[in-house]
Amino acid sequence: MLNRLLPLFILSTLGLSACKEAPAPATQVPAPIVQGRQLRFPAGHPQLALLTLSAAAPAKAMTVELPAKLVWNEERTQRIYPAFAGRVMAIRADVGQTVQPGTLLAQLASPDFGQAQSETARAETDARLTQKALQRQRELFEAGIVARKELEQTEAEAERAGAEAERARARTRLYGSTGGVNQQLALSAGIGGVVVERNLNPGQEVRPDLAGPGVPALFVVTDPSSLWIQIDARESEVGTVRPGATFELTIAALAGQKFEGRVINAADFIDPQTRTIKIRALVANPQRLLKAEMLATARFERHFDSGVVVPASAVLLHGSGHSVFVQTRPGEFEPRAVELSYLGPKEVVVASGLQAGEQVVSDNALLLARQFRLAQNEARAPTESATSATKTEAPGKAGDTGAAQK
Repeated sequence: MLNRLLPLFILSTLGLSACKEAPAPATQVPAPIVQGRQLRFPAGHPQLALLTLSAAAPAKAMTVELPAKLVWNEERTQRIYPAFAGRVMAIRADVGQTVQPGTLLAQLASPDFGQAQSETARAETDARLTQKALQRQRELFEAGIVARKELEQTEAEAERAGAEAERARARTRLYGSTGGVNQQLALSAGIGGVVVERNLNPGQEVRPDLAGPGVPALFVVTDPSSLWIQIDARESEVGTVRPGATFELTIAALAGQKFEGRVINAADFIDPQTRTIKIRALVANPQRLLKAEMLATARFERHFDSGVVVPASAVLLHGSGHSVFVQTRPGEFEPRAVELSYLGPKEVVVASGLQAGEQVVSDNALLLARQFRLAQNEARAPTESATSATKTEAPGKAGDTGAAQK
């Protein structure tokens, strides 16, 4: 029974399949073609919706944005290192404390400084002794007992001893010692400001030979009412970031607030690692809103006398040259070589090759360039095929002629 029903089931299934309508063939979108140096799209081509056009505008003024970082004003900053080896006995100042010149920051016990104090005491004793000897020599000279030569020699020795004593006193006075030998080395502020760093602890051993580049100072005192700005400028910005130029400074952490900076120095060389020019600028900070090591953006105004401005995304790089795609008519584009006078991260200035008002492709220009190459290859393919066929057919005809002659 099953064997009889199976053929009927197969025939009915085939009949139902035949009754269904076949799917309509998909509409083929005509591909763009190349005519001369132009790429032409048919009207309504879906790829046209992916291309964004921008008009070339006359270049007048442009905002140049450069990365910047805030650092302490080194002209108003003191980094304090130990002049003698010793041990920290007391810390008198901490971060955030306002200090005046001469304010005691820390006290160290230093045998090396004690030796310097001892040398000062010895120099003062020698100076007093030479003064007494000089007084006796003068009395003897007035009595006619000694010659003038001996008196002059004693006077020279007294002057040398006095100078040495003054030098030794100035040395110990610089580190907080006024007299005696107590081995107490004082770390004092040399300028007025705020303590912004403290890198020592009670009982810590410190040595002067560990001070230098890369080693943090024991104390950093600075005046934060003004800060330096370190700017990395591109080679093309040399004429914009000259000393004396003013700019607008914005901080991501201080949204909505703007500060005015002024360039005070520009390097005369290009950093070989980053290919940038180091710029130093100054910004006032009376309210102390700005902090050192903040990242910022410096905005300069640059003026141009000629050229047109287009988006940087519209410019394509070919080896060492640049080009853009210009829309000559709706749906028609041509590549055009251009020369740039300024290349920025968002906008570029075209010196030649483009006129104001012309429409350039600013988005998906790379996609359009790829489509242009594909269309060129397709346009060359029939010509190359015909040339190959002609070369292949010529030997065949010569062979047939030879056979007929035979």
